[in-house]
Amino acid sequence: MDEATSSVDSITERLIQKGIQIILKDSTSFIIAHRFSTIRNADRILFIKDGEIREAGTHKELLIAQEFYYGLYTRQFREERAKELHILDYYLIIFSCNNF
Repeated sequence: MDEATSSVDSITERLIQKGIQIILKDSTSFIIAHRFSTIRNADRILFIKDGEIREAGTHKELLIAQEFYYGLYTRQFREERAKELHILDYYLIIFSCNNF
C-alpha cells in the first residue's frame, strides 16, 4: 500500500489502520508511508533513503539508535505538536471572545 492515509484526518486514519490490521492479519504486507503514526506498530520498519535501506528495526529500536529515523520522527512530532498547540490557542481565543 502506498500512502493509504496520506490525505485523511487523524481519526479517519486510525479507522483505516484498524481495518488494514484486521484484513492483513497473519500475512506479510508492505506499507509505504511518510507518517510515522502509520508505521509505528509494524513488526519491522525499513528506513529507505536514496533507494538504499539505511536502517531497519522496530519503531522502538530505531528511536533508540538515534539516527535517520529518529531525526525525522522527532522533527515530525515537534511540527505536529506545534500545530496542536496553535489550534488550541486559536480555540482558547474564540472561547474567550464568546465570554464577553
